[in-house]
Amino acid sequence: MAESAAEEVAAPARRGARRKDRRLLLVFGLATVVLDAVVLLIERKLGAGGRPSILDLELSGSEARVAEIASEWGADGLRLARIQLWIDFAFMVSYGTFFTLAGLATRTLARERGLRRLAAAGVVVPFFAAAAAVFDACENAIWLLILGGHAGALAPVGTACAVTKFSLIGIAIAYSACGLFLWLLSLRKAGSR
Repeated sequence: MAESAAEEVAAPARRGARRKDRRLLLVFGLATVVLDAVVLLIERKLGAGGRPSILDLELSGSEARVAEIASEWGADGLRLARIQLWIDFAFMVSYGTFFTLAGLATRTLARERGLRRLAAAGVVVPFFAAAAAVFDACENAIWLLILGGHAGALAPVGTACAVTKFSLIGIAIAYSACGLFLWLLSLRKAGSR
């Protein structure tokens, strides 16, 4: 009896927290989409005429290959690359936060549905997005240094950060997609009642 009374008291607080979580997901989701669009526009301009992309830089792996890419870009390309790398700092905050929150929401949904394995993965996987953003920040700092004529020997480290970032964010996105699927499935079931 006391347990059900405690549940009644706690339920409004949980609903309020969920509304706040949804708002944060919406804000950071929109920021992620907008910043991604800006980065892609710069990327399109940077890679015009068959020039290398930022992805080519990220996966360059050596000081010599970075020098080739910088040469192909020329002064205008280097300027665009630097702008994209600086904007990417805001993008990493948005995607890191969004996919961490989405992962936490997935974990909560999995616990509520009794999906023990998905919930257990949620102890760690949601934080892969934040870790990806940290690797992205390290990577961008390295590329900015290198494009500024410093620390060229760090190119393999920049590439290692990029590969780690892509791996971590890929797993975080896949986990969040599972949560989205579960949520959409629950909406469909609720609508059929």
